[in-house]
Amino acid sequence: MTDRKVFFDSLTKSIDEVLKSKKNRDDKLKTVCRLLKENVPHYNWVGFYLVDKKKQNELVLGPFEGEPTEHVRIAFGKGICGQAAKLEKTFLIQDVSKETNYLSCSANVKSEIVVPIFKNRRIAGELDIDSHALSPFTKEDKTFLKKIAEMTSELF
Repeated sequence: MTDRKVFFDSLTKSIDEVLKSKKNRDDKLKTVCRLLKENVPHYNWVGFYLVDKKKQNELVLGPFEGEPTEHVRIAFGKGICGQAAKLEKTFLIQDVSKETNYLSCSANVKSEIVVPIFKNRRIAGELDIDSHALSPFTKEDKTFLKKIAEMTSELF
């Protein structure tokens, strides 16, 4: 990937086509996960967490691509995902071993980025990406993933 911005712009167009398709919500989200995981070498696990509509302070695992995780429910404030939900902000962690409030999904995970998804200015879910590399995420990744979170918000 010599020019990440050009690459990410192209991938954004592919994701936009998926979101405009006639597929149901979960199929669209699963396809977005697959496109991200298959096309970005340092995205080793890609998934969506959705805010539990009943509890409102817990995330529930939605569609994902990658190794199964035991973290199918995460309370707001717990782990990187829970912190991102509670504080309603993006967390970019280049080295998860330095985090005290990290929920390990796999010994292979070295870094993580979590981007909140908002619907009607309220947190509705998150896009979570794990990488097996240290410090792989750039400002282009962050900008790109915020755009994808914004695009998928219509499904929440």
